[in-house]
Amino acid sequence: MSAVVCLSGGVGGAKLLLGLQRILPAGELTAIINTGDDFDHLGLRICPDIDTALYTLAGLANPELGWGRRDETWTFMQTLEQLGGETWFRLGDGDLALHIERTRRLGDGQLLDSITRVIAATLGIATTVVPMTNDAVRTRVMTDLGELDFQHYFVRLRCEPALQSCRFVGAETATITSAASAALTQSPRAIVIAPSNPYLSIDPILALPGMRELLRASGAPVIAVTPLIGGNAVKGPTAKIMRELKREISPLAIAEHYRGLVDGFVLDECDSALAAQLAIPCAITNTLMRSLADRERVADVALEFADSLRARGAR
Repeated sequence: MSAVVCLSGGVGGAKLLLGLQRILPAGELTAIINTGDDFDHLGLRICPDIDTALYTLAGLANPELGWGRRDETWTFMQTLEQLGGETWFRLGDGDLALHIERTRRLGDGQLLDSITRVIAATLGIATTVVPMTNDAVRTRVMTDLGELDFQHYFVRLRCEPALQSCRFVGAETATITSAASAALTQSPRAIVIAPSNPYLSIDPILALPGMRELLRASGAPVIAVTPLIGGNAVKGPTAKIMRELKREISPLAIAEHYRGLVDGFVLDECDSALAAQLAIPCAITNTLMRSLADRERVADVALEFADSLRARGAR
């Protein structure tokens, strides 16, 4: 009983994944990644959250953009623009190679989890990076402009339409990948829900049939790390979405969203006054992860917190 499982979306979650990878022995971390953002573009299968996790854990992430590869070049996009092609979703030259190879392998009949495993090994990643499912699950959002594909809402329209609800098309018949199921059933030390957007990144994972039951039956403390600091999201549209869904923009609302699933909640120190209002135990730390040391510290706090809950019999 030593492995740790983390449920994650893209940029914000990948920061915590890197912290966990750096403080855990090699091979002790399994990252279950949201695939609701995946889509087909320019004839290629794009898996934004998986790729962000891969690039981050391999030390290849672009620190300026927060997505894609570092030291990227853009000849492909420049040429595509000259030809009048769609350039709203930017694919760097190095990044493009990954999408082409993934699409080729999928066309040969390989499954997304096996492709991801091969790519992670090629990049020298110690963490087991696992898509939540091999089946097609696609996040669609209902907005004041009508229902939109996730990437059109998130990237093309920059989250400007007012969000009214989300649905995860295909989730009701999707199967959890075997590696994800195995990680959750082999007595993990802890399960951590990364500070990813609860509504867009974590909910698609939780929508898979049997996922909530696996989490609760694992016997491990389930810890959520707040994606909000002082009423603001560190990254992405979490606060905007909560406002549009008429939710209080507060870690309390995030904890309520995970009611019945999590055993503990990691609050930012600037929100420490809210601790008394939480119905579950909490840990308090500076959750802003700017540096590698920050990421390691938040990861360490989450795991020590989980260990303390287990020792107290909270799980």
